[in-house]
Amino acid sequence: MRARFDYAGCNVFVAGGTSGINLGIAQAFAAAGARLGVGSRRPEKVEAAVAGLGPDALGYVFDVRDAGAVAEAVAGFAATAGPIDVLVSGAAGNFPASVAEMSPNGFKAVVDIDLLGSFHVMKAAYPHMRRPGGSLINISAPQAAIAMPMQAHVCAAKAGVDMLTRCLAIEWGPEGLRVNGVVPGPIEGTEGMARLAPTPEARARIARGVPLGRLGAPGEVAEACLWLGSASAGYVNGAILPADGGWSLRGAQIA
Repeated sequence: MRARFDYAGCNVFVAGGTSGINLGIAQAFAAAGARLGVGSRRPEKVEAAVAGLGPDALGYVFDVRDAGAVAEAVAGFAATAGPIDVLVSGAAGNFPASVAEMSPNGFKAVVDIDLLGSFHVMKAAYPHMRRPGGSLINISAPQAAIAMPMQAHVCAAKAGVDMLTRCLAIEWGPEGLRVNGVVPGPIEGTEGMARLAPTPEARARIARGVPLGRLGAPGEVAEACLWLGSASAGYVNGAILPADGGWSLRGAQIA
């Protein structure tokens, strides 16, 4: 990807930045010159991601549900790299299930990953952000604002993430920290799309519901994050930015 922004000398941490959309975000910041820290719970994914992000990239193994492990990882990155300029939290868990068939533990697992995990990442990053000028970005989902069948757990969790984003924008804005959210639409080649649309026919049906007439690419979500993290978005705080080709305008239909 050709870098449209200059992040040379900047430190960027992407929680979940070892696969899918979040890896694409990490790769975009690396291509723009940033020093990257990435982390997730699978050591093999962390190792593979770091290998492709440049010689200065740092990797950390943690589960976003473990507040102590998240705090240790973010503090370790800041201790090595310095104050964090951009923090991206991509905590996400999902599986299609109706409420009637969903176990309490299944509902709790998604809330713990998506909502509690986002809280852990934001809170862990707070002491280490560059002030003023630091940018924190939560990766949300259309389910935060649009009710979907088989997605009650995600709808509840991501709605909480969006409200957390707005609350932190108010609380941390006076310190020169900006907190925003990005809402990816249907993105090709991701685990989420594989679960929600497992066949070519299903993906084509979803693409027809996008006003732009196609699925998105991870790099297009990354471009939104590059902008939000930059001085070009210096007066943007508390925004929830769709990067979905207009999909949400038609109700983000998955069936």
